[in-house]
Amino acid sequence: MTDSSAPLVAVIVVAAGSGTRLALGQPKAFVPLQGRPMLTHALQGVAGMRESAQIIVVVPEDRVAQARLIAAQVSAECAADAPARASAPAIEIVVGGSSRQESVQRGLARLHPSVEIVLVHDAARALTPAALADAVVDAVRTTGHGIIPGLAVSDTIKRVAVAVAVADAVPGARLGTVLGTVDRSELAAVQTPQGFPRHVLTAAVAAASPEMTDDAAIVAAAGHPVRVIDGHPLAFKITTRADLNRAEHLLAAAGEPAPAADTTPRIGTGLDVHAFDDASPLWLAGLHWPGERGLSGHSDGDAAVHAICDALLAAAGLGDIGSIFGTADPRLVDAHGDVFLTETLALVHAAGFRVGNVSVQIIGNRPKLSPRRAEAQNLLSGLLKAPVTVSATTTDALGFTGRGEGIAALASAVLVPRGPALSVPRAADDLNLGL
Repeated sequence: MTDSSAPLVAVIVVAAGSGTRLALGQPKAFVPLQGRPMLTHALQGVAGMRESAQIIVVVPEDRVAQARLIAAQVSAECAADAPARASAPAIEIVVGGSSRQESVQRGLARLHPSVEIVLVHDAARALTPAALADAVVDAVRTTGHGIIPGLAVSDTIKRVAVAVAVADAVPGARLGTVLGTVDRSELAAVQTPQGFPRHVLTAAVAAASPEMTDDAAIVAAAGHPVRVIDGHPLAFKITTRADLNRAEHLLAAAGEPAPAADTTPRIGTGLDVHAFDDASPLWLAGLHWPGERGLSGHSDGDAAVHAICDALLAAAGLGDIGSIFGTADPRLVDAHGDVFLTETLALVHAAGFRVGNVSVQIIGNRPKLSPRRAEAQNLLSGLLKAPVTVSATTTDALGFTGRGEGIAALASAVLVPRGPALSVPRAADDLNLGL
């Protein structure tokens, strides 16, 4: 029996570019556009398609956590805006490769077995309407060919022989001799999403030479026909500051101003429990405790830090530590608390908040906290750039903590909105784990 809910269409959103020409110090897809990352706008377009699709987003390795946050927010907003949908769109995050072609290949490797049509879309074309993606799908299904959207070229195009050296050239200008005028009736400015039958695209990409970057060119080089349908003016690519300004103005004109500032504090709580493990060193409240029994866990088992992260994520509405970091991630094996706190703080900032204060209470018989309380508070406060209070208690020999089987920690956090959601600060880009 076939699954009638299985997707027949997939969209691979390529968001792994560096954004060099935009020159804003971070990957282009994560640059703010009307107060939200460019990727958010791109995903809102494809998530609004008429037909439910598998959405795969290919991002730089150091942006996986932020991309997951964006994907979760878009899915939730789509479900709220269209309650008649069977379910919120599922958006999967994949680490990109060193080239666009490799990134697309990694996206193709994650396709659901039921998918028959694949769209490849640039996150930099952030304002592309869902209707254009629908039109591409319809055309692929009707023709069985590759389909790309395009716009007629209105400017006069000249072929130019570029001069190697011009004595009086303007610095930075490209001067040369006109060789002729190109017939613009034969030209089209192509856009994305570009759509293909799955078997055609996967075979063509697998056989393509590394220097090829355009998906339609790869498919055409493999001997398959590619057709052009009418594109859309909003599907322009944001490459320069002028393009970004244009997108800002278009969104503002469409009645989408940047979100208004909210001053309501947010409060979250977190709870974490770890059993003792005699084979591990003890890390607690960010500190190493020599001579004490360690705690079991995929990372270093720091129950206090994990509870703090859960409280921060809860206050920001970002889920919990398990959904953000996961216990199966090999990069987190034996990772210490500073890794989790730094990345969690970056996500909190990305969601538009700053930390007001945090308190965490450690519950257990050992270790004795009082000699190192100030040290723990100073370390945690420095990492979170906000006051952190650390306390400890026992359960009077009751329960698993009373029996000396493990340690629990309970944390609370207050977040203060600091305006519209921002891109992840540069500090998060420098994480060695690239979460």
